[in-house]
Amino acid sequence: MIFNPLMPEIYVTDFKKSFDFYTKILGFKFEYGREYPRFAFFSYYGSQLMIQELAPGEREEMQLEYPFGRGMNFEIDTPDVSVIIKSLEQNRYPLSRGIKESWRDIGIQGKRHGSKEILVHDPDGYLLRFNQDLGEKSI
Repeated sequence: MIFNPLMPEIYVTDFKKSFDFYTKILGFKFEYGREYPRFAFFSYYGSQLMIQELAPGEREEMQLEYPFGRGMNFEIDTPDVSVIIKSLEQNRYPLSRGIKESWRDIGIQGKRHGSKEILVHDPDGYLLRFNQDLGEKSI
């Protein structure tokens, strides 16, 4: 396995709930884990993410309040946002925002890059932005 230069590791309050959300609902691949503290390393189409369960008292010590990760979102490339939407619906898990198509300047004169995006919060409130590439177009 090749490790990405930046690999977010997030704290979770309920390891099993988060593990199932990432693997069973979103389709992340479990790569490896540890028992104490409970930890898992996931991959998803080139993205990598780690979760670790908070030990008793750590939430209070770190002054963590729901939703965790306020002020940031994790953009995760996906080949098809509709697959994630379907799985979320089947599992009765709410989207934070449905499909939004965006075209952005990319620093190349006369070109924009497009994507379809959805937003979903994980069980601890971390904001995940799944991004399906639509390519470039001239403006």
